[in-house]
Amino acid sequence: MDAVQLTQWKHDPEVRDVPEPEPGPGQVLVRVGGAGLCHSDLHLIHDFESGMVPFEPPFTLGHENAGWVEALGAGVSRLEVGQPVAVYGPTGCGQCRRCIQGLENYCERQGELTSMAAGLGTDGGMARYMLVDDPRHLLPLGDLDPVQAAPLTDAALTPYHAIKRSLGLLVPGSSVVVIGVGGLGYMGVQLLEVLTGATVIAVDTRRSALDMAASAGAEHTVTAGESAAPEIAELTGGKGADVVLDFVGNEATMQLAVASGRSLGHITIVGIGGGSYPFSFFTVPYEASLASTYWGSISELIEVLELAERGLIRAEVERVPIAEVPAAYERLARGDVNGRLVAVPE
Repeated sequence: MDAVQLTQWKHDPEVRDVPEPEPGPGQVLVRVGGAGLCHSDLHLIHDFESGMVPFEPPFTLGHENAGWVEALGAGVSRLEVGQPVAVYGPTGCGQCRRCIQGLENYCERQGELTSMAAGLGTDGGMARYMLVDDPRHLLPLGDLDPVQAAPLTDAALTPYHAIKRSLGLLVPGSSVVVIGVGGLGYMGVQLLEVLTGATVIAVDTRRSALDMAASAGAEHTVTAGESAAPEIAELTGGKGADVVLDFVGNEATMQLAVASGRSLGHITIVGIGGGSYPFSFFTVPYEASLASTYWGSISELIEVLELAERGLIRAEVERVPIAEVPAAYERLARGDVNGRLVAVPE
């Protein structure tokens, strides 16, 4: 079968012919409906090198996955062949306290693991079939289309987790700044509209992205640049935003995030753009929380899928055949994508 594989660090992915996997004891074979292309894949492809993570290429890309149960390994009983499922991405040890709580994204034994997730160390979903090592990572989709649902496992779950951290601040009369209205930021705006009474201020360099943010419910849109921080200050009455969500995470956006926050607020860095910010008594608003988040929990993915099934959130999806995925990654790197690209096996 054709699979999009990273064959070596700092090289573009390739479509290769690989054997179809077979499920062993306790495993599940999933026929992939869709696998999302994530901006974090670009960092994995172009920025990682040997020794940075406990795994090496080659492996099949794709950590946002959904499809149908194709076959069950010995001992798997709670699933049925043909059942539509979403794949929970983070792979923890499954035994520590956090994993038992469903927080495999924050597994206490991460230093002992040889993979971060399917598509991040082990074979992911950019192929006709993928192996899931444990049925605990599969959630029923109900009536959701797997192609539409695939991005929800990261592009919606990640902002959902970040927003839930700050729900206590996002009350009516509060304000929240969303920096970067790409795949995650766009879903973040939708989730803020569903979950909170806060006024949403969206920031991006692209007019098309800001238009999408407005269509998703953002009350204000701001073009990124030197005038962004003063404009946000004016929109918040000079107070700054109660919560800032940075879905880019580079030097410029982190500076804007801190400049846009306020005392007792939350500044959350979600994007992995490689930026940093000096933290000291004088550089961050008093008692402001500056934190990073990673993915989300299994229980949070259940909640995200419920919101989608009720029609309250929806990913804007562009389908991409497996053979065209390498070129699609180039589009993603250029910023020529609104919404989420989803690889669809032929």
